[in-house]
Amino acid sequence: MPPDLHFDLAQLDFSNVVADLDAIRKVNPQRHEMEQIDGVVLLDYANKLIVGYKDVRYDEFWVRGHMPGYPLLPGVLMCEASAQLCSYYTMTQHEIPGDFLGFSGLENVRFRSPVRPGERLILVAKELRFNRRQMIFNVQGFVVDRMVFHGDIIGVPLKRGEE
Repeated sequence: MPPDLHFDLAQLDFSNVVADLDAIRKVNPQRHEMEQIDGVVLLDYANKLIVGYKDVRYDEFWVRGHMPGYPLLPGVLMCEASAQLCSYYTMTQHEIPGDFLGFSGLENVRFRSPVRPGERLILVAKELRFNRRQMIFNVQGFVVDRMVFHGDIIGVPLKRGEE
């Protein structure tokens, strides 16, 4: 049974982008093949929610090899996209002792349906816990209104140049 929704997707307006790729790049360090979110369409600090999306393209690096003839977005990239969305939220809504939010763990992740090139993966993240050493978000992924995955993303502040 899928979990309760964090947000009514019917309320989203994809023509009202809160943060485009340029704005995301000002906060998140990923570049090239590892940029996994294309935009943010909702940032609601009062409810600790962020909604973003990834347009899954036919020319992405994994398409050729991740099920030839039947390309499926790898689950690990869905999780990475969610982590990048959570990082954007944390870096724009909180002060942390680091340069960016690092992806440090997953819990309770379930994949419910495939995501294919040509589809838009909608990502909804709700902050569950924030302190200066660790952040936890519950994330949900959708294609149109079909939940394709859900789980918890754990992040920690990282500073460039530190091991």
